[in-house]
Amino acid sequence: MSALAKNYNRRKIAFKRGKGSFLYSTNGKKYLDFVQGIAVNSLGHSNPYLIRAINKQAKKVWHVSNAFIIPEGEKLAKRLTQKTFADYVIFQNSGAEATEAAIKVARRYFYSIGKPNKNRILCVKNSFHGRTIAAIFASGSKKMTEGFGPKVAGFDHFVFGNHKSLKKKITKNTAAIMVEPIMGEGGIKVIPDWCLKEIRKLCNKKKILLILDEVQCGIGRSGNFFAFEKSKVKPDIVPIAKGIGGGFPIGALLITKKVATAMVPGTHGSTFGGNPLAMSVGNAVLDQIFKKGFLKSIKKISKYFFNELNKIKNDYPKLVKEVRGVGLLIGLQLFNDQKKFIQKLENNNLLTIRAAENVVRILPPLNVKKSEINLAIKIIRKVCKECK
Repeated sequence: MSALAKNYNRRKIAFKRGKGSFLYSTNGKKYLDFVQGIAVNSLGHSNPYLIRAINKQAKKVWHVSNAFIIPEGEKLAKRLTQKTFADYVIFQNSGAEATEAAIKVARRYFYSIGKPNKNRILCVKNSFHGRTIAAIFASGSKKMTEGFGPKVAGFDHFVFGNHKSLKKKITKNTAAIMVEPIMGEGGIKVIPDWCLKEIRKLCNKKKILLILDEVQCGIGRSGNFFAFEKSKVKPDIVPIAKGIGGGFPIGALLITKKVATAMVPGTHGSTFGGNPLAMSVGNAVLDQIFKKGFLKSIKKISKYFFNELNKIKNDYPKLVKEVRGVGLLIGLQLFNDQKKFIQKLENNNLLTIRAAENVVRILPPLNVKKSEINLAIKIIRKVCKECK
């Protein structure tokens, strides 16, 4: 009997090793892993380059307090700011921590300029920003917040795609709008470029901040380093995690100089955030992501994958409702509950995971091979034939 609490509904499968796009179970089966820790293992399992980076740093120093300068973190922060909109970085351990930091920074900024009552964050209803107490109330999801009262104040919500609702919800107390450019848990729903541009204009007009949550859709997952880059908007605050560590727990908050002025010593901290071991892994991940042609290769392979999935949709129009997503953040929306479909995929050695709105979430590593995409397509077709 497991001593682990029952807060996860775990599948009856365990793994002894992984290599690239594949996992090998304890009973000897080989699975094509298109979950990858939910978009975490950006470079696949047991990536040799990341292993070398971890081994090299592990022989030097794992952890020191943020009371001291950490050269590996200085290097990673500089690389992130050189390649993005950001001027400064605050390192964390996870996406939820990064989102919490985003909320704190937005509120602290207005406090620092003499407007402490501007402290409410406007979010999409049924979005996902993590599992901490503030983050679940930021989501506006009844399911996630049930039993965790009293309600954490300071969050307002609008319905995805309802621009009238969005504008009406902005008040004199609104500090920021926080959205995911691609909603992951919410069903792989993409906010169109024109919409992000309009939200940015609205923030400028109302003199509020724009927070773009790139925890799941960032670090190359969309084919751009950040998903919002395609829309050519400049956010004020961006929380990241997942892919930046390639499987090692790293989170970070990217911020502009304007909001960074509010974060003086003592306003925020993280015991493990930015430790030398994590920072070395993050730098190794960027070595690969920033290689010439890497992001272009994601766009190319994902275009092929989407074309093949849309062929399946056309062949099974009563089963597959829509193919959603961008890059290698893909959702296969079904007309009916996706649980049995996901189980059948697993029975055929393809691992996927659910999202809202009957969506099967498909998350290959960013360096996935075409032959592996073809194998996934073959399995999905087979399961569609079984389910029609």
